[in-house]
Amino acid sequence: MLLAVGLAAGCSSTEEAPGGLPDAAQVLREAAEASKTISSAHFTLKVNGSVSAIPVQEADGDLTREGSAKGTVKLTLMGNLFDGEFVLVDDGLYIKGPTGGWQQLPAALTSSLYDPSAILDPARGVPHVLANLKDARTEAREDVGGESAFKVTGTATQQDVSGLVPGVTGDTRLTVWVSEETKRPVKASVELAGEGEPATVDLTLSDVDVPVTVTPPA
Repeated sequence: MLLAVGLAAGCSSTEEAPGGLPDAAQVLREAAEASKTISSAHFTLKVNGSVSAIPVQEADGDLTREGSAKGTVKLTLMGNLFDGEFVLVDDGLYIKGPTGGWQQLPAALTSSLYDPSAILDPARGVPHVLANLKDARTEAREDVGGESAFKVTGTATQQDVSGLVPGVTGDTRLTVWVSEETKRPVKASVELAGEGEPATVDLTLSDVDVPVTVTPPA
């Protein structure tokens, strides 16, 4: 997504929260710890706007902390729009379009497209980003997918967030929603410089720790 840097240091510039809301450093500390224990989850990724560094437009699927994932994806692949299924397992990337069978692509290609295995990785993904968010502030309490969540905004450095969201060219604004009950992050939105206008990458997590099995396609 390295967690050697403590959250207290990462959020040393945390602003005071509005009345009735918890301090952002506390929310992020709990969320970083809770996200490190997630073994599997359902994820959705959506790019709002056009960002040439991110070929993926949408992705929806299941993933494990070990790095396996499966689901559907819409992306630009070798200059063509691809809309179909994917499986990432055992360092192999498999894709299948609306017609035809499964094709195996070089695993190295994953990092140039979008690597879902980074999401739960403590060193590259959500736990790392939360632990190092700067100038954080708790903005509100909002409903996300039927859960009451604290909305926290802050600044993420390019180095910290690039493992989770490619295409970041500098420090960026990040908003995260953390479940009030489970302390886990349920949604994150990263602002990027798009072609012509700002863009965002939205990531949501649900069905946390529901068992997920990913095997190579037959």
